[in-house]
Amino acid sequence: MKSDRLSRQSQRLLQFGTALFVFTSFEGFAVEHLKVPRLGLSVHTLSAFSAVFFLTMGSVWPRLSLGPTAAAIAFWFTIYSDLATVAAYVLAALWGAGNSIMPLAAGTAHGSALQETVIKVVVSSAAPTGITSFALVLWGLRTPSSRS
Repeated sequence: MKSDRLSRQSQRLLQFGTALFVFTSFEGFAVEHLKVPRLGLSVHTLSAFSAVFFLTMGSVWPRLSLGPTAAAIAFWFTIYSDLATVAAYVLAALWGAGNSIMPLAAGTAHGSALQETVIKVVVSSAAPTGITSFALVLWGLRTPSSRS
C-alpha cells in the first residue's frame, strides 16, 4: 500500500537524520586531530545540515504523491546524494586532500592523484542523484496526498 511504503521510507529518513546528529556530535571531537582541521569543521557543519535535511525530508515524505518506482528512486537518490557528499568531505579531511574539487574547504590540502580522483568521483556523483531526487520530491508535492 502506498501510505505504508511512504511511511516506512519516512521513518528511515528520520532515522538517518538522527544518526547524522549522533555522527556530527562525535565527529566534532575529532576535528582538531584530522589532517586538515578546516575540512573536519566542514564535515561537522555539513553533517549537521544533512541531519536537518533528512529530518525535514522524513517529515515531508508521507505527503508525496508518487508511484512506487518514483518513490523508491527519490528515496535512494536522496540518501545516496547526501551521504556521498558527506563521505567525500570525510575522505578529504582524513587524507588531507581535496583542493582540486573543494578548494574553499580544503585550502592548499592536495592529496595524491588517486585520492583527488576518488573525492571528485564521489562528490560529483552526488549532483545528478540529488537533482533527480529533488525534482521527484517537487513533483510528488504537486498535489495533496490522499492521506488525511
